[in-house]
Amino acid sequence: MEKKARVTSKGQVTIPAEIRRVLRVGKGDVLVFEEDAGGVRLRPLREEADVFAEYEGAWREGEGETIEEINAWLRELRGHDV
Repeated sequence: MEKKARVTSKGQVTIPAEIRRVLRVGKGDVLVFEEDAGGVRLRPLREEADVFAEYEGAWREGEGETIEEINAWLRELRGHDV
């Protein structure tokens, strides 16, 4: 696939809709320009989601719930009297 775009006086380029669709990019996405022997490649920057990021530091002392609070919560979930 070959598409063309014109560079503005401010150095801006509108990426054709078909290319945006293929790259799966939209407003606010970051693109990376990589130079190699064949020219310059354009690719979206895909940051891997850290599924554990929200739990970072959860087991540090002085933060979060106490052991007693956690055990009470577990007993409640299991249907036991607190």
